Amino acid sequence: MAADTSPPRARTIPLRSQPWILTYHSVSDPTDDPYGITVSADRLDQQLTWLRRRGLTGVGVTALLDAWATGKRGLVGLTFDDGYADFVDEALPVLLAHGCAATVFVLPGRPGGSNAWDPLGPRRPLLNEEGIRTVAAAGMEVGSHGILHQDLTALSDDELRRETLGSRDALRRITGQAPSGFCYPYGTADLRVTESVREAGYTYGCALSPGALSGPLALPRTHISHADQGARMRAKEIRHRLRYRSAGTMGPGDAG
Repeated sequence: MAADTSPPRARTIPLRSQPWILTYHSVSDPTDDPYGITVSADRLDQQLTWLRRRGLTGVGVTALLDAWATGKRGLVGLTFDDGYADFVDEALPVLLAHGCAATVFVLPGRPGGSNAWDPLGPRRPLLNEEGIRTVAAAGMEVGSHGILHQDLTALSDDELRRETLGSRDALRRITGQAPSGFCYPYGTADLRVTESVREAGYTYGCALSPGALSGPLALPRTHISHADQGARMRAKEIRHRLRYRSAGTMGPGDAG
């Protein structure tokens, strides 16, 4: 399909108090988890309860940025990377019970596949196309994680375009709507990658620790694990606020 040629919607986000975005992956049994990326449904429930007690409601990234641009606070971004199939049965009921939403970053090039990029740990099934549509129908935001979960900084220009623009077109076909957000596999990006994301028509991009990159196409996030409970969650919140409290604003031209 043809790319969405409309320019990305402008955003201005105060860096002195940048929105907090949490990163989840699989919601299932965390017993065999060498990467620390799995939380149980019960632990997710505890973490969302902790957020609510602090006056924070979890939302998807687009909703978070829209609210932030108007000065609304009391929200925290919830993201789920890789598009694991367990999101539907394990994470979604917990989110809905807490009145929360989230952004689920999926891999349209691996429908019904598994996390084959992880050399260690168990193979976990990924959402198929029906599952992706179920996520969208439940009110969750669907974003792109690329086509195949590759380090985008190591790809040729043509391969990179396939991962950014190609995944956006694929998700438009699956859900009927082109995604607004892109999540960099492994959390890594550089100027060439963020520019490809911009050219593909995305309005924001999620990293982990973007380093020198800044702006809506290099949003930092906080990794959340099964070990994170009240004290650890509070420490991560404080660390985020201290790290991103510098003065100034960022708009759509500040991604690198």
